[in-house]
Amino acid sequence: MLILLHIACGLDSRYMISRIRPEKFKVLSLTTIASPHRGSSVADYVFDQTGAERLPQIYYALNRLNVETGAFGQLTRKYMTETFNPNVPDIEDVRYFSYGAAFEPSIWSAFRMSHRVLASIEGPNDGLVSVSSSRWGGESGYKGTLMGVSHLDLINWTNRLKWLAAEVTGNRRKFNAIAFYLDIADMLAKEGL
Repeated sequence: MLILLHIACGLDSRYMISRIRPEKFKVLSLTTIASPHRGSSVADYVFDQTGAERLPQIYYALNRLNVETGAFGQLTRKYMTETFNPNVPDIEDVRYFSYGAAFEPSIWSAFRMSHRVLASIEGPNDGLVSVSSSRWGGESGYKGTLMGVSHLDLINWTNRLKWLAAEVTGNRRKFNAIAFYLDIADMLAKEGL
């Protein structure tokens, strides 16, 4: 059983299962959460706005700040649909499951701009990945869309101050990442995986 939570891990795990084919263990299933299986319009937008001639300078600046940039170009919709997916097919005896997420950002959200870009092109999204791009594993493999959940909520990075403010104002936290992951483990156990 592999449960993957981060944007790159789902794609890395698909690659590992399909291309590396580990021999020391057997992968029975892969569950991805908000992985951009079909790329992200946010990556497309950044590349379009930046322009190819300025990319080396931006990569240099980000690398100096210790921000990893290597995979960013591989998150475009074109790369994912024309290069990655055709070369990383699903393996027949592995069960694939996926979840997506969607929310409406507040005025203070770090995802306001990226959400707007994604919503205008791909529809509902978690601020970084659209629901349509998150879907993987066929109809029976898509387990659902988590509503009111951002990408940071999914990886349990939601800021504690936000939780405190919500509790003080009488709003309860609507999403508990740890409980969600435990539910996935329970679902996989019931599936015999």
